[in-house]
Amino acid sequence: MKVPYSWLREYCDPGVEPGELAERLAMTGTEVERVGAVGPPSAENFVIGKVLAVEPHPDADRLQVCTVDAGGDRTIVCGAPNVAAGQTVPVALPGATMPGGQKLGKAKLRGVESNGMILSAAELELGEGPPGILVLDDDGLTPGSPLAEVLPIAEPVLELEVTPNRIDCFGVYGVAREVHAITSAPLGPEPWAEDAPADGNGDVGDYASVEVKVPALCPRFTARVFTNVKIGPSPVWLQARLTAAGQRPINNVVDITNYVMLLTAQPLHAFDLDKVPAGALTIRTATEGETMATLDGVERKLDPETVLVCDQNGPSGIAGIMGGQTSEVSEQTTRVLLEVANWNGTNILRSSRQLGLRSEASSRFEKQLHPDLCLRAQKIASQLMIDLCGAKLVPGTIDVAAEIPAPPSISLRAGRVEGLLGMRVEQADQIAYLERLGFGVEPDGDDLMVEVPADRHYDVTREVDVIEEVARVHGLDEHLPSTLPGSAGQMGGLSREQKLRRRLEDAMRDLGFDEVVGWSFTDPGLPARMNIPEGDPRATGVTLSNPLSVEQSVMRTTLLGSLLDVGKANLARDAERVALFESGRVYLPEGDSEEGPLGGGFPGEKAPSVVEPHRLGALAVGPMRPKSWRGGGEPADFFALKGVLEGLAARLGVELVFEAGEEPFLHSGRSASVSVEDTKIGWIGELHPAVCRAWDLDAATGFEVSLAPLVAGAVVGREDFVDITTFPAVLQDLAVVVPPEVPSARVRETVLAGGGELLRSAEVFDQYIGEQVGAGRKSLALRLEFRADDRTLTDEEVAELRSAIVAALKEIGGSIRD
Repeated sequence: MKVPYSWLREYCDPGVEPGELAERLAMTGTEVERVGAVGPPSAENFVIGKVLAVEPHPDADRLQVCTVDAGGDRTIVCGAPNVAAGQTVPVALPGATMPGGQKLGKAKLRGVESNGMILSAAELELGEGPPGILVLDDDGLTPGSPLAEVLPIAEPVLELEVTPNRIDCFGVYGVAREVHAITSAPLGPEPWAEDAPADGNGDVGDYASVEVKVPALCPRFTARVFTNVKIGPSPVWLQARLTAAGQRPINNVVDITNYVMLLTAQPLHAFDLDKVPAGALTIRTATEGETMATLDGVERKLDPETVLVCDQNGPSGIAGIMGGQTSEVSEQTTRVLLEVANWNGTNILRSSRQLGLRSEASSRFEKQLHPDLCLRAQKIASQLMIDLCGAKLVPGTIDVAAEIPAPPSISLRAGRVEGLLGMRVEQADQIAYLERLGFGVEPDGDDLMVEVPADRHYDVTREVDVIEEVARVHGLDEHLPSTLPGSAGQMGGLSREQKLRRRLEDAMRDLGFDEVVGWSFTDPGLPARMNIPEGDPRATGVTLSNPLSVEQSVMRTTLLGSLLDVGKANLARDAERVALFESGRVYLPEGDSEEGPLGGGFPGEKAPSVVEPHRLGALAVGPMRPKSWRGGGEPADFFALKGVLEGLAARLGVELVFEAGEEPFLHSGRSASVSVEDTKIGWIGELHPAVCRAWDLDAATGFEVSLAPLVAGAVVGREDFVDITTFPAVLQDLAVVVPPEVPSARVRETVLAGGGELLRSAEVFDQYIGEQVGAGRKSLALRLEFRADDRTLTDEEVAELRSAIVAALKEIGGSIRD
């Protein structure tokens, strides 16, 4: 939300510099991202000028030599075709810095010295304006006086990061009320306090009608009709304010709707009434497969939950999101139907996301506005239509409304305020703070009865919300005492699970991985980018009811998305390689106690409706270690990450089982599922090339595992200790030939079972596929360690154990390689 400082000061002048106000706003809960400026960086050397004479340039047909009084006569060469004697104009003197940073100096143009510059609206960044120089209304302006006294140049702009619950601060007057509350500076009257006078005969019902078929999705629809409308450019002051607020001026009618929206937070829409057959509008939901062309020129396919504003010929606008081309206001418009409506916020958010279409209007409606805001906007817009368009307001207002929510009354107990804040706030101060914020307040003994205003209706719903309002205006930074929480002699500490989790996180850092903390909110389009099909539990995240944006409107179902985002960002900034890990929670719509895909919840991750398992994920792009004369520089592959994962498990004393497995975002044949005993805990593998391309990566490898089963199987702190034997081990290598579908984990398990207690370990260290083992076979090389605690094993004993191993391998189709 961009708030031009001069516009804000019109309603509440805090009497401080913008930077100081920004700091105060931030300390009371309204974050200011930055204080910017529109137009020239400084108003110095920009003055009002009076054109005294205009003569043709002696050596250029398209240039004029002007004598201008700018606090003293000077010659300025001008190329604008509309310059004329007697005009009052904006002038930049030598030394002025233009919006692009260029410093103006004296210049010779075709032999004539020009001592300044007569400016257009575009050169001052006050909107597009008419062609040629900007001509000011001469209301007794003094030549040479500062231009900033007339036009908002070098305009400071507060860029607010408004939280979704504070819909009042999506309007300039709401921000002004907030400034009034925190600074005690006087607040100007509400701009909707007086309505515009109707002019003409008849009634609005003679011109238009509205039928609402879905009152649950359209709680209120108001409309007014204007005749004798003259379409044209808006005045400079209006264009300047819209430009500073980030809006592009279009024409006076459209600019009025945008201006009122920015002032009140209530969006509006203007119809060319002559393009609405019989002036009849119907509010309904779309039919299956229905389409319409929106103002941006795109033909959009609608679904049955999208609400439409329709005329007799079909859709003329998508409710709360964007109007259609059929009834667009144009230069030929003479009659306007002005719509100010209220829509169901959840439905607007859903439709906006489904259509991939977001607008200034939808970003406000989706946060749920109160129906009372409709008539506020109608009153302001009506007066502007009369003043700026020469329009006549037809008597009456069409107002189709469902039951409008009554203002809630909340009891504010004095004891509760002091108990929750830990400090006493006098009742008189509480009343002052709340009244400055627009709340109605009535004393009730030591307590208060508080009535919530319409623009805070969906934000302040509980006593604790009112206490928060009192506290932040009172000044948490200034008055709230700093105290330590009370304790009854108890000491804090970490649970076993927390200690083991930290051990794993420390181990990842020791292995050269950098920890990241990704957003828990993500884009609903992420599963499609990761090739996750519909029906997979990871394809549908938990939807937020009041998201910051569409791009952060669902809870993540995997850590991989945030790891890919961070990896892409680092590589785009010339990082040669990235090795990242994240330890955090994912959010799944429902639990799954059966073994299944990662998104369905691993066994051991239980929750009644929304499961929030803690996961550990890693991503490696490029080499794990830099290249040197001793080697290195090879890109991380499946086996590199497998070694990392096995090293982590060894820290806990847990043995992992890897079996070939498929995931939609992994490379086929280069991926595996990860299990602890018979419990699947995650996946590991090289990412699918299509997924890598979606994040501009050449190749990447990663894993993601659930920590609950890992921690449950850990033997750390529960170890069994045995004496160190002095008898030597017998080490032998064994080459086993098996069918290719037999996983190495099963071969190892079979060998250990066949070797019995005297076979202390068996590790696979090589694999061979080729002519020497025949088609349809593979050879696995294992290193065996035989050891007894009470004697040195003989060759005969070891041979007997090998025979038992060979016999066991035959049961899985294996044999010893010759």
